[in-house]
Amino acid sequence: MEIEYMHRKLSYLRKILERSGPFCHQDFEPSSECLQFVIQHCKVLIVGAGGLGCECLKNLAYMGFRQMHVIDMDQIDLSNLNRQFLFRHKDIGSSKAETASIFINNQMPGCNVVPHYCKIQDKDEDFYRQFHIVVCGLDSVIARRWINGMLISLLVYNDGVLDHSSIIPFVDGGTEGFKGNVRVILPGLTACVECTLDLYPPQATYPLCTIANTPRLPEHCIEYVKVIQWPKENPFDCSIDGDDPQHINWIYEKSNDRAIHFGIQGLTYRLVQGVVKNIIPAVASTNAVIAAICCTEVFKLATSCTVSLNNYMVFTDTDGIYSYTYEAEKNDHCISCSQIIRQIKIKNLDIKLKDLIDILCSQKEIRLKNPAITTMIAGKTKTLYIPGIPSIEEKTKKNLTKTLSELGLEVNSEIIIADITTPNAITFQINVLEH
Repeated sequence: MEIEYMHRKLSYLRKILERSGPFCHQDFEPSSECLQFVIQHCKVLIVGAGGLGCECLKNLAYMGFRQMHVIDMDQIDLSNLNRQFLFRHKDIGSSKAETASIFINNQMPGCNVVPHYCKIQDKDEDFYRQFHIVVCGLDSVIARRWINGMLISLLVYNDGVLDHSSIIPFVDGGTEGFKGNVRVILPGLTACVECTLDLYPPQATYPLCTIANTPRLPEHCIEYVKVIQWPKENPFDCSIDGDDPQHINWIYEKSNDRAIHFGIQGLTYRLVQGVVKNIIPAVASTNAVIAAICCTEVFKLATSCTVSLNNYMVFTDTDGIYSYTYEAEKNDHCISCSQIIRQIKIKNLDIKLKDLIDILCSQKEIRLKNPAITTMIAGKTKTLYIPGIPSIEEKTKKNLTKTLSELGLEVNSEIIIADITTPNAITFQINVLEH
């Protein structure tokens, strides 16, 4: 049955690729060679084997793609089985990437899906350089930014002119509940993830005064128990484990008591789990729609049979079905793809290093997470602060309370930043605000 379906599908694709049309790309030449490229040569990397990743793997296999790799660091959990349809109950605890690849390879004749059970940061430039197209179906903005930075780092410039053969198209999909988006990024040519970073809202937090004194939402009650009541009472003599039913049940009971006291309705056990674990709701139907669009764009990019998405599409089916497409524009001052040194403006050089780090982490155009900072003084590299490595952090944390001038920095001094949001170092130039 599957083989018959595949023959019909390939016959349909052959018809598409052997005829021209009004919407075809200017570079498209009808030929059976296009189909052979899709089947035999086009290498696609799927980043993430969760809800979107499973859908993309299945779609691309049915569309004729045979040379695929999938990378994911997670293991299968019971909660995945309701929407990540490549997994079964017996697979719980196994690698998502490995299980998904085995399923597709067994189901689709001739398919060669290669799994990578690791973090995306574990792979080097040579690994990512081998692919023609990268498809991303992650729920992490940090991981998106890292992949985006990696693909930009692979670009080759000859005398300042971009070599188009070094471009690896990046198709990014994301969903949350009944909403989703798809974007097609041509690194170096179109807006990248960093260009439109402000489209990704920061994680929701609640003012302490609100959750402690005037709670209005069930989330406020849960956050109060999580942030204030748990540390005070320490019921299990350990930190909160969002996967432990006893912990969740204790938080639910205390939150419910507080909700009743303040006359707040709508508090449920499921909501407690969501707030404690910061769960983003996933809907299978939304994943299916967004993955279908992502894979259509992959096919367009691989064959040029029609013009690809330009370049950002949003989708929602909360109240009816609505979609909208627009062109996100490149940011001329993007810290990732602009090829210029970014300016960081401060009040004066008397601010402390920790204040500078706060600025780097809070500005919505930059939004770093845990930056390591070095600089060049008198031609020598000076390490200002490096977190994450205990021995170095211990030696450099005293610099956090020193002013920039005490550390030897001046106006127009350059600092080099390393952060988990990007595989590449970012250079900033220090400028003082004009009064």
